[in-house]
This record gives sequence, C-alpha cells and structure tokens, in this order.
Amino acid sequence: MKTILITGASGGLGKEIALYFATNGWNVIATVITINEAEVFQDVCNVYCYELNVTSQESIDQAKSAIVTNHPIIDVVVNNAGIGYRSFVELSEDQKIDAIVDINWLGVVKMCRAFIPIFRKQGFGQFINITSIAGLVNLPLGSFYHSTKKAVESFSECMSYELMDFNISVCTVQFGNAPTNFQKNVVKSEKTNIQSYNSLMDNITDILNKKTSKNKNLTQDIVEKIFDIAEHPSKKFRRYTIGFDAKFMHFLRILLGYRLFNAIIRMKVFKN
Repeated sequence: MKTILITGASGGLGKEIALYFATNGWNVIATVITINEAEVFQDVCNVYCYELNVTSQESIDQAKSAIVTNHPIIDVVVNNAGIGYRSFVELSEDQKIDAIVDINWLGVVKMCRAFIPIFRKQGFGQFINITSIAGLVNLPLGSFYHSTKKAVESFSECMSYELMDFNISVCTVQFGNAPTNFQKNVVKSEKTNIQSYNSLMDNITDILNKKTSKNKNLTQDIVEKIFDIAEHPSKKFRRYTIGFDAKFMHFLRILLGYRLFNAIIRMKVFKN
C-alpha cells in the first residue's frame, strides 16, 4: 500500500482528501494541530493521525521522527494546511499577516525542507502543494492571501528543478471556491467608518459566497484529481487547475491581458 501525508487534515478539503485516499487503498498520515482533532478519523481504517503545527519547526521535527519510525516509506506529501485573511492593506494587522505567511507559505517551505531528505533516501517522492486560483490571478481584498499563494507557486517551481535528479516530483493544484468550511473561517477586516471599504467588503463577500454555493461538485472533483495526480506523478513540474471558475479566470486573464481583465473586475465589484 502506498502512503500519503496530508497537512491540515482535520477538516475541510484536507479531511476529504484523507477519507478518499483511505477508502481507495492508501495509508494516510493525517496531521492535525492538536491530537483531539483526530477524533474525526477514529472509525476510519488506514488513517494514522499525528500532531503537527506547520508554523513550528520543533513540532515538524517531532512529528517527522514519529512518522518515519512508523511509516518507513512515504510516497506523497500534500501541503494542504492554509488559512484566509480578507483585509484592506490600511487596516491589516501584523499578527494576522504573520499568521497567514507562517501557515500558507513558510509552512509549505518547512514541510518540504523536512521531507526532501526522506524522499532522496528512498529514491522517489512527490510534493503536491495546494495553492488556489489566487496564485494565478489577482482579485480585490486578496493582498495577503494571494501573495502567499503566489509565493507557493514560485517556490514550488523553483524547487522542482533542484529535485529532478532525485526522482522527486513537484506540482501545484489551483481551484476556486470549494464548498468547504474554508470561506466560513476566513478572517475579515471589521466594519469601519470608511464607507467605500465597507461596501467593497460586502460586495466581495457576497460574490464569493454565491460562487461557493454554486460549486457543489467542486470538492469531489478536487479530491479525485489529487488522487489521480498521486497515482500518476509527473516527472516535470506541473500546475493543475481544477473547476470551471478557476480555468475560466486563468484563461480570461491571459486572453485579455492585465488592463482589460482589471477593468472587468472593477466593473464587477464596484456596484455603486
């Protein structure tokens, strides 16, 4: 049986990936912030939970030591852990900026750095780094979330060159608003006395909620695609875009160029 490690596996997309792989014959290493979150897998065969905080090198090292002892071969690492922060630059907070950078970008960096030696030693391995359509196009109120996802895109591509000689595959996966609990947990700026900001926040939130509600099958599509990627790793760096929204936005941005794409986004979000 092959073995996959998934960060941020206690809920949302990470949980769905873990359950799908376990159901389809893989051993699943599901990492969670606190071991109490492992209860969601208590009745699931082939899922092994470990406490791991991607923002802490000490936590990663401790989890890695336990994981490699119990699972000498790891085929795939899915860097899924992530958070959202929807804020205006003027109103942004240092603590929240630090948190999204530490989890969404540096967490991926630290996990890759930790498991590259394992992959090199065994002579193969695959990193699947979850980004977002936010890593390919720029949209309002995404200054921090988009920046971290673009950073993961660049990091992954650069790293892939380093690892080609070691039979280690690297890819990224982008998609739009999947109907998980991610959007509900996004941290947003509080209401302010700047009416333009309030209106923009309301418009963006409304647009994203509507998009999420329409993408009923997207989560399953993502999970199935990630399974296919894991089963058939590409030797070359690949970007996989999943779902109509993400594919359309990416194509539109390339087709129209920055100025026209930007104009359409402005027309869409500035309703007043």
